Amino acid sequence: MCALVTNEVLPANIDQDVARISWSDKKTLLPEFVVVYLNSRFGQDHIARHASGMVQQGLSLQKVREISIPILSSDFQIAITSTVQAALSKRREAEKQLNQAEQNLLCDLGLKNWQPPEPLTYTSTSTAAFKAGRLDAEYFAPRVEQLLQKLGEAGLTIGAVAPARHERFTPGKEGEFDYIEIGNIRADGTVVAERVRQNEAPSRATSYVRKGDVLTSSVRPIRRLSALVTPEQDGFVCSSGFVVLQPLDASAELLMTYLRLPPICELMDLHTSASLYPAISETDLLVLPFHPVSTQVESEIVQSVQSAHAARRKANALLDVARRAVEIAIEQDEAAGMAYIEANS
Repeated sequence: MCALVTNEVLPANIDQDVARISWSDKKTLLPEFVVVYLNSRFGQDHIARHASGMVQQGLSLQKVREISIPILSSDFQIAITSTVQAALSKRREAEKQLNQAEQNLLCDLGLKNWQPPEPLTYTSTSTAAFKAGRLDAEYFAPRVEQLLQKLGEAGLTIGAVAPARHERFTPGKEGEFDYIEIGNIRADGTVVAERVRQNEAPSRATSYVRKGDVLTSSVRPIRRLSALVTPEQDGFVCSSGFVVLQPLDASAELLMTYLRLPPICELMDLHTSASLYPAISETDLLVLPFHPVSTQVESEIVQSVQSAHAARRKANALLDVARRAVEIAIEQDEAAGMAYIEANS
């Protein structure tokens, strides 16, 4: 997978498994065109053919430098660039809508400008420690106690408004299924899936998901990995690293936004155990407090989330158009590629 560096992500660092591609003559080769070509069938085939390694295949820096890039006309590259920029604009719109949903919810919960107490010292009783089964100081911090009180005013829990779904998946010997792993959850609350052979099903592929469900990662919940299951994903299979929630007394959009709020993720993280893969148990997740919101605020959140996901779908569609147009230009000619852009943008 190749990506375009934009101003929004700068400054940033990359690790040793990521190659940074740069060149001086950006008039002959536009960056948007290059990244689309590298993600096209031709670019990916070239990368796959030249990859090496036993456990994790990859390209050496020398092999990256040797990737061939077709030189297409400036008009065609400009058309690809315009399509990519339109997609990026839609992604920014999606991020704005999600942020608006979160800010509305924080405001309604009284947490937008909340200043929790941060004393230098605090104490707790041994009775409370034994009851909680915890000895870590952070768990008994006054800010956590006050947050639990604010969110628990209505006496509701996450499990009360959205019980967990337990629909067991048992792999067969033939065919394929769509599998959702934790790495498939995107930062915008959407999820993608991978096709997996039944006889190669990972041991963690354990549960079916249904449309309208909300998936939330039990592993490292501080990462805010929660997402909605779309109608097209009904019947997909997810990893045991998720808790699958069925929203009953709250909309799926509201529940997802609630679970992605930093204060809620902090509470979830406080209940994790283990060091290598810290995870919160389903039981602990379901008893966390849930604070209802007004009907108007919930409607606004639903609208914002739905608008964000619609914008994300449009962005993905535009990127697919750009990618396919490049492939058509290589397979046929630039005129056919331009016609495809005009017909599908």
